[in-house]
Amino acid sequence: MAPLTPAVMHILLSLAGGQRHGYAILKDVQEQTNHRIRLGPGTLYGTLQRLMESGWVEETDGPGDEDERRRYYRLSRSGRDALKSEVDRLDALLRGAKAHGIVPRASRN
Repeated sequence: MAPLTPAVMHILLSLAGGQRHGYAILKDVQEQTNHRIRLGPGTLYGTLQRLMESGWVEETDGPGDEDERRRYYRLSRSGRDALKSEVDRLDALLRGAKAHGIVPRASRN
């Protein structure tokens, strides 16, 4: 499997926390990345459409939300498997970087 794009990775990570509507995904990605990544609506909904076509994300009924226009999304089993594979790949990459003395700097908050 090819590496996931940052947009795909962060959307899948957001949905790993439970079903969300589009705006909640956007906000979650901003929080995950300390506002370093901001997905525009076109990127978000285009990526969600591709993820649904691939079977990694499913559209679902919301939790009884008062706004009928909101669409909710959740991670499918194959989406969770793809996310886990990518996390494993990135973990191996990080271990290799550490083995070569390339250690990421501590994040500054």
